[in-house]
Amino acid sequence: MKELKPDAKFETKCLHAGYTPGNGEPRVVPIVQSTTYCFDSTDHIAALFDMPTEYMYSRFANPTCDAVEKKIAALEGGVGAMLTSSGQAASLLSILNLCHAGDSFIAASTIYGGTVNLFAVTLKKLGIECIWVDSSASEEEIQAAFKPNTKAVFGETLANPALVVFDIEKFASIAHKNGVPLIVDNTFATPYLCRPFEFGADIVIHSTTKYMDGHALQVGGVIVDGGTFDWAQSGKFPEFTEPDESYHGVVYTRDFGNMAYIIKARMQLMRDFGCYPAAHSAFLLNLGLETLSVRMKQYCENAMQVAAMLEKAPQVESVSYPGLPSSPDHELAKKYLPLGCSGVITFSIKGGRQNAVKFMDSLQLASNVVHVADIRTCVLHPASATHRQLTDEQLIAAGIDAGMIRLSVGLENVDDIIADIQQALNQI
Repeated sequence: MKELKPDAKFETKCLHAGYTPGNGEPRVVPIVQSTTYCFDSTDHIAALFDMPTEYMYSRFANPTCDAVEKKIAALEGGVGAMLTSSGQAASLLSILNLCHAGDSFIAASTIYGGTVNLFAVTLKKLGIECIWVDSSASEEEIQAAFKPNTKAVFGETLANPALVVFDIEKFASIAHKNGVPLIVDNTFATPYLCRPFEFGADIVIHSTTKYMDGHALQVGGVIVDGGTFDWAQSGKFPEFTEPDESYHGVVYTRDFGNMAYIIKARMQLMRDFGCYPAAHSAFLLNLGLETLSVRMKQYCENAMQVAAMLEKAPQVESVSYPGLPSSPDHELAKKYLPLGCSGVITFSIKGGRQNAVKFMDSLQLASNVVHVADIRTCVLHPASATHRQLTDEQLIAAGIDAGMIRLSVGLENVDDIIADIQQALNQI
């Protein structure tokens, strides 16, 4: 593993980006617990309904949330960000900002099960088609999946739970050849381990519930705009380049330049859906962000030791962790994740579902919870939990079998984590 920093000022940004207190102001990001903001005149409010450039109503903008949005944009290297009430909301709005009924988009098949259901079932009801491709498919096979109405490509840096590494540059190149943006879910990697914009991605999303928060305190999501995609040149997105009659004729590319995508998402979608987090949730998220760089280092170090131990265990059929030299994605991991591959490991127990459940029920330190990327070690059985709604064919496409366990290595002493895993394996 290379001893280098993802950004020379990353640690400083974790602490200081987004909020600079003035004389006599609080040192920490203040909680602006208000739905409402006062103005001196009716004309002032009327002007904001034409162009909402100030805080007006906390359904779509709040000073506390704004500070955290600026911090995350700085960490990812984007031009702007918008918090959402969950990671699922971020995935949904990232697509709805580009697609409408009659459109399609392409997604890697090895993504989170909840997102699979969102894309394959819910968006289908709205008339938006998701075209699935294998993340390891050739450029020719991916190109063949495009249709005239395809508006985006979507993938996860580290797939949940298969831990397949997404070849960002390959998919970005194909997406751009077809005049559409690449959306990358960077939840497991976080901007500490990978910044997809540097490899050609155009939009990045996160479930901030995971490593960004880190403490299992609040659910949230975020969309980050890289500001690099040329909506006008593409010719496929008239809603960016022509007047928006729902906002008094604003033209997003003309009026907001390289922030057109994220401003449109806020002015149209957040205005209408209102899936914005509370100020207190953003405050708690910021506390997690302040220790992100320190935590990610330790997650990676602990996980590497645990993965090496599991690879040698006779009760284990296979281990998926791109940091292992034996992983088929090890070379991609060295390219995109040189500092480590996060703290999530998936492995399959010999004997399938029955032994997997026995192992999990025998753990004493690790918690069996519907969560991942916590400071505490936790486990989950994807086939019967997060991916329960998938068909057998979809489970196979997502790289999941009945004996697979998702292990989220925490920040406990690694010897204690390994001892707990070993005693549970001995129960099989």
